[in-house]
Amino acid sequence: MPLRAYRRYNPCMLTHITIQNIVLIERCEISFVRGLCVLTGETGAGKSILLDALGLALGARAETRLIRHGREQASVSATFDISNNNPAREILTELGIETADELIIRRTIASDGKTKCFINDVAVSVTALKSLGERLIEVHGQHDGRGLLDPSTHREMLDLHGELQGVSTEVETLHRQWSSCSESLKDAQAKIEAAEREKDYLLHMQKELSSLAPTAGEETDLAEKRTTMMQSEKLAGTLNDALNELNSGKGIAAMLNSAQRTLARSPLGNNNQFATAIEALDRASAEAHEAEVAIENLLRNSHYDQTVLEQIEERLFAIRAAARKYNVPPEELPVLLTEVNEKLANLKNQHHRIDHLQKTTIEAKTQYKTRADMLSSLRTKAATSLEKAVTGELESLRMAATHFNILLETLPEERWSASGIDAVQFQAATNKGASLAPLHKIASGGELSRFMLAMKVALAKVKSTPSLIFDEIDTGTGGAVADAIGKRLAILGKTHQVLVVTHLPQVAARGNHHLRILKKEKSGATFTQVETLSQTERNEELARMLAGAEITVEARKAAEKLLQAV
Repeated sequence: MPLRAYRRYNPCMLTHITIQNIVLIERCEISFVRGLCVLTGETGAGKSILLDALGLALGARAETRLIRHGREQASVSATFDISNNNPAREILTELGIETADELIIRRTIASDGKTKCFINDVAVSVTALKSLGERLIEVHGQHDGRGLLDPSTHREMLDLHGELQGVSTEVETLHRQWSSCSESLKDAQAKIEAAEREKDYLLHMQKELSSLAPTAGEETDLAEKRTTMMQSEKLAGTLNDALNELNSGKGIAAMLNSAQRTLARSPLGNNNQFATAIEALDRASAEAHEAEVAIENLLRNSHYDQTVLEQIEERLFAIRAAARKYNVPPEELPVLLTEVNEKLANLKNQHHRIDHLQKTTIEAKTQYKTRADMLSSLRTKAATSLEKAVTGELESLRMAATHFNILLETLPEERWSASGIDAVQFQAATNKGASLAPLHKIASGGELSRFMLAMKVALAKVKSTPSLIFDEIDTGTGGAVADAIGKRLAILGKTHQVLVVTHLPQVAARGNHHLRILKKEKSGATFTQVETLSQTERNEELARMLAGAEITVEARKAAEKLLQAV
């Protein structure tokens, strides 16, 4: 396939990696291309080191054993083209990192175990780095239980294969609406149950407070009136005492009048000699009368009324007693009465609201169930299609006897979710007569490798990270099986960037880019190097893989024939 075609189908990829002081690698820079890239080399040359370094860059656990002996720090830098990798761009947006077509990840690990992570030179957490890494590269090995072998992903894979995302999104929305209605109903029921439990107490409060009928500011007003009335009582006592003094005995006015009459009638008062005294007594009598009238007027205007005072105190004490009883300030008693009335009114209204919520919840559940049933039916059809596609791939991989099955289980209502009413599980039996078992429980490493490859090819068009790494998934195979694996990897390379670590020449010959891992010694130290092979060098490497330590003429011819065949 021409390079321009690879660009059309493979817009996202790993383009470059720089490794420093990782185990046997002192410094290594590798450029990658689209399509199928094969990595070969003798056992122990360091192929796994390269994958460990890449894993470190993608957020894998950092271990100090990876640091080259005698060095204080190791680092890995990886560059990706994410021009059309929307999931990766979304992660960058969530992290607040500016997006561009080129993405650079860098990670360092020090001898003390401390690690630093950077995305486009922005420091990030290991968790963030790992989350991004999952959108960039997917790694598969012989016994890898991640990715498509993880049962939790099977339902999503089936929906993608059947192009059911639209219906699946509807089901998710309807489930959310149903859940919201259910929560509102539960909340209303809890409130009405609580209100019912205190209903009798509320009725007692309502009766008592309604009978008391407190008004805003009444307690303050009564307290002021009581104070004024008590002051009036003291004033009235003083005035009464003064009147008593004026009226004690015959009374001051009567005494003055009597003295005046005595002088006026006396025959001794010739020549008006008593006139001055009589006039003075007359004035004193008038003044005494005026004083008595003034005191009586003050007494009448003192507003003191014992009956009224008793009424004020009775009302005031009743209000204060109610405030203490219900533990609120006296001025809040009217508010409390209003709240009690509202609660009792709401208790009646809640019954109507619950009736409405029950109807709404039933309607929401019915809508969800109807759409979920449709999704379940579509999943059944999609399962048949996917079973056929995977079975076809397995036949190409010389596993015609393998039975692949997608189990759809209708869940009980308590397990219904936003994903629908089904549980989906991929199952297989790799030998005739064998019982079906979940994919992640298939024991044979070679069978598991081919099964995983078949799944990946069948699902490549609907779901995958842009770059895939297969680490020696061809282990335990050879001959026609190895050739079949190579063909399927090459097909996968048409839509993805595929990196394959392999020992099989049949697989290596299918690559459109070939890297060789070498281990060399220099000045008493061992180093791992990575070389990009030319066509001639590829022929020689394939001959080595065919012949072993001593490369023969026959091996070279066989290698050349392999390359010509692809």
